[in-house]
Amino acid sequence: MAEKTPWNTALNMLARREYSQSELRTRLTDRFPDQPGAVEAALLRLVETGLQNDERYAEAFLRSQINRSRGPVRVQHEARQKGVAELVLPLLDEWDIDWFELALDAARRKLGSSDPADQKIRARLARFLAYRGFSGDHVRHSLEALRSEDSTDTDGFD
Repeated sequence: MAEKTPWNTALNMLARREYSQSELRTRLTDRFPDQPGAVEAALLRLVETGLQNDERYAEAFLRSQINRSRGPVRVQHEARQKGVAELVLPLLDEWDIDWFELALDAARRKLGSSDPADQKIRARLARFLAYRGFSGDHVRHSLEALRSEDSTDTDGFD
């Protein structure tokens, strides 16, 4: 069995998923508090060999957040927690992300067959979208779009 070293532990972690350098540093320092030099050497070696790359991690992180229908506020907050905010923020500007459409799509999925005209449902959707990290403008746009979709759907059957 392989010896438990910061290098081996980092390789095992990276074999499962991408990590930011900040995340790896925190986890390795927690597991090997008496070996700070070995932790830093392992991190440096990972970067030099291309096994760990914060730019690659930032892109994968942002793609994952968009696929989970997370808004820009939450994406920025979680990027700061992961230690890659300075890499994710430029990507938010570079990528052509339609946050209004993403918020509306998330609201549609959450709404299901409920009535978007019901005030309690609208309040629940607004809280849901705000928790997901969408701005007030995104929330208002989504609620208005759902209401207009509902009114056009029912107008044709009267």
